[in-house]
Amino acid sequence: MMDRKTVLCLLCYFSFMIAGSVRWPVGSYTLVKPDTGCPEGWYDGWREQDTEDVSNQNRWTRRNHFYDAGRYFSDSSLRFYYCTKTPYNYYGRGHWPKGDYCILRQTYYCPKGFREGTVRWDDEDYVNGNDYKEYVPAGTFDDDTEIEYCCRNDGYYGTAIELPTERPFYLLRFRGYCQLVKGMYVIEEYVYSDDEDFNNKNRVSGAYPSDAGGSDHKLYYCYYYKKYY
Repeated sequence: MMDRKTVLCLLCYFSFMIAGSVRWPVGSYTLVKPDTGCPEGWYDGWREQDTEDVSNQNRWTRRNHFYDAGRYFSDSSLRFYYCTKTPYNYYGRGHWPKGDYCILRQTYYCPKGFREGTVRWDDEDYVNGNDYKEYVPAGTFDDDTEIEYCCRNDGYYGTAIELPTERPFYLLRFRGYCQLVKGMYVIEEYVYSDDEDFNNKNRVSGAYPSDAGGSDHKLYYCYYYKKYY
């Protein structure tokens, strides 16, 4: 049986370990939802985009990890699910680390160190079926889709940054390759949306994810999952 001193030492040790664990940075922001779900205490939602109806060429990484992609990625529409850390669970530790990556903006401004940017999708004009539910990123969600991003390239992608490793998550690729994260493997995935063909009004501005632009958008997503040694 352990004496009182030993028990107290163990309690101190575990308290230190918990206090020293990596947490998500402070603030409110949104990440794309992986098939394993959102971090504990975060809120979710989705946006469905009705893409071009005629000779649609939507395509994506087939062995992907997007939530429910098997049901909602098709040659006529794309539905993305999101995980949002809201002001109601504003707790966190520190700021996002320097690196080369993007997240999705949630409030009126990006977290410290990021630059703002926008991607607009000109979705299907005829009998548009766009829809959304609950928590989505900052943007405009009507017959077209406009999403606000927060991107940074103030660090080298090959220098691993520190983020929570308890469960998988997505970041978006910005200038170079997928940002490395300590203790995590990363897989690059993409989604190409075939947007409205007639009088296309796609646009981008500011700092936005890699390869968005043109009459169709192709975005690269970085999927992270834990290393087991």
